[in-house]
Amino acid sequence: MKFDIITLFPEMFKGPLSESIIKHAQERGLIEINFHQLRDYAEGKHKMVDDTPYGGGKGMVLRVDVVDAAISNIKFLISKKNPKAKIRTILLSPQGRKFNQNIAMQITKYDNIILICGHYEGFDERVRNLIDEESSIGDFVLTGGEIPAMVIVDAISRLIPGVLADESPDNESFMEKDEKGNYLLEYPQYTRPLEYKAKKVPEILLSGNHAEIERWRTDQMKKRKS
Repeated sequence: MKFDIITLFPEMFKGPLSESIIKHAQERGLIEINFHQLRDYAEGKHKMVDDTPYGGGKGMVLRVDVVDAAISNIKFLISKKNPKAKIRTILLSPQGRKFNQNIAMQITKYDNIILICGHYEGFDERVRNLIDEESSIGDFVLTGGEIPAMVIVDAISRLIPGVLADESPDNESFMEKDEKGNYLLEYPQYTRPLEYKAKKVPEILLSGNHAEIERWRTDQMKKRKS
């Protein structure tokens, strides 16, 4: 899986995407993350990527011609390396469909994901003609699309075989549903000490009866359903 992130602030990604599991996944060649400075695709001496909105109003709006140049160039480079690559272009904005685990699993079908990070007062509306989908990570407004991009890269990457090494996401939150189709949250986990501040580990987990333990865990997941 390859991610191409279009952003005005590539330095923001250094910490979150260069540590822990995501770092190791990149080192092992399971994922590849490339950053593209949007200003590199702007013309003129000052490399202007935004302009004042028609009709008046506060703030600045990202230009459609600059964003189009960035997307087109990245798609050209991807297709040059892999003509059969399945590409998905995602615009990050508050107006997008709310991102969830099911969407993350659907996106793993693609070879290359292009993520476009917004800033300022948003995008020229015509940018929406250049993308495959629009995504939001929640009903709130952030200063830009960089943090949502980090969230989406992390959520998708850990679903790729081998990224979690010997671990499996199968029993995690949002990976299973109950009989009514509600997503289930992961069951409670315990480790040493056996008792802490008068709170004990449930006896069922000490029984050694794996069938009963699985039933208990399933019941707990249903109680915690989202």
